[in-house]
Amino acid sequence: MSPKILLVDDNQELLTLLARLMESEGWTAIQAGKGRVALEKLQAEKPAAAIVDVLLPDMMGYDVAHGLKNAGVPFIFMTGVFKGGRAATDARTLHGAAGYFEKPFEARKLLEAVRALIPAAPPSRAAPAPAPRRPATELTDFDVEVAVEPDEPVEAMELTGRVVLTEDGKVSAVLRGETITAGPMAAPARPPPPPAPPRTAAQPPPVAREERPKGPLEPSGRLAENLPELITAFYLAQQTGELTLQKGKVKKSIFFERGLPCFAISNLIADRFGPFLVRVGKITNAQLELCQAAADRTGRRTGDVLAEMGLLKETEKLYYVAQQVKAIVYSVFGWEEGEYRLHFADRAAQEAIKIDLHPANLITRGVKKLYKPERLYRLLSPEDRLIPSPQPSYGLHEVELEGWEAGLLPKVDGTRTVAELIHLAGRPEHAVYGFLYGLVALKILDRTGT
Repeated sequence: MSPKILLVDDNQELLTLLARLMESEGWTAIQAGKGRVALEKLQAEKPAAAIVDVLLPDMMGYDVAHGLKNAGVPFIFMTGVFKGGRAATDARTLHGAAGYFEKPFEARKLLEAVRALIPAAPPSRAAPAPAPRRPATELTDFDVEVAVEPDEPVEAMELTGRVVLTEDGKVSAVLRGETITAGPMAAPARPPPPPAPPRTAAQPPPVAREERPKGPLEPSGRLAENLPELITAFYLAQQTGELTLQKGKVKKSIFFERGLPCFAISNLIADRFGPFLVRVGKITNAQLELCQAAADRTGRRTGDVLAEMGLLKETEKLYYVAQQVKAIVYSVFGWEEGEYRLHFADRAAQEAIKIDLHPANLITRGVKKLYKPERLYRLLSPEDRLIPSPQPSYGLHEVELEGWEAGLLPKVDGTRTVAELIHLAGRPEHAVYGFLYGLVALKILDRTGT
């Protein structure tokens, strides 16, 4: 039987990511979002080790640690609040923790610490052969070669003209241009289905067949309003891998390198390089058709053909590819439903171009750019009161704020409603909602009573 690892944190997306990592080691992950649930699972599951967040919604992680210690279960603390050498020392000497990890932390080192707590299984006389490793393409279950048309219109999107490129995790170049707008694309018109042939009395009525969703099997979970939390989970664990999102037949995947989003791919035609250049007004549809015909004849890349035709300078290719990647990443913030999968293959290493997107700014900009007003109004009520979070996922210094946002933030102290803050800001209502909910998505702000 594989060792059981008890994971305790109120961040469900981080729990899901850590559970996948534990399972990749051959262990069984037991998840608990509250301290009381963790103590119940401790009695029922008899874990071999545990990882416990210090600040839980219903009790301190120290209380869970007391139960673990009495049961003889070794444990590791993780925290986003109690940081510094003194906190780590007290965790070990006063509470008996075997390790202490401050968020964000390297998941690789956390796995090493857990591995040290689990007694090695005795070797069997006939050890089974290890399962063959699947290639990265099979792990992702993602086919970008087969492009698909959108089921619904593609929204317009404004992209800032600044692009930061990275190499080996460090800034390698900063490219600047004018702010560009990727224009909307209408969903293709589909002919109505042919009428069903008339059924005679001798024919039995048709039997309804269950429609199974096409695409990745066994999704990690449902995509609702948790995209910011999924991105943050990679950041908090400093994890390399992919977050693949699917809505209908459209699939998009964000690549992470040590917790930072750096690349993206899509199977949507509107996201392809040529159509993207049409959307931003760099080339026309007629020029794209000529380019695609030449690319089909020669098997060359669209960008190379466009450069040969004099429609795209060699120095521009890098800039527009990076903008294309940004557009793919930001576009998924417009999704309100779908499925997601987590993968830990390092496909980002295969990409020559990587962009620097700090997750805090990615999330706030994604909310502001792609969350429609009616969606923001559902997520925040005019009567809500917001306060600084006791356990923020990011530091405020990591978020780029506009002048009016920085001026409004000190007034967000729980004494004023959202409606009152909108009045004080003197800005369009949806802009204030976007700013406030962006900070809620970063866990920098919380609703009172949560």
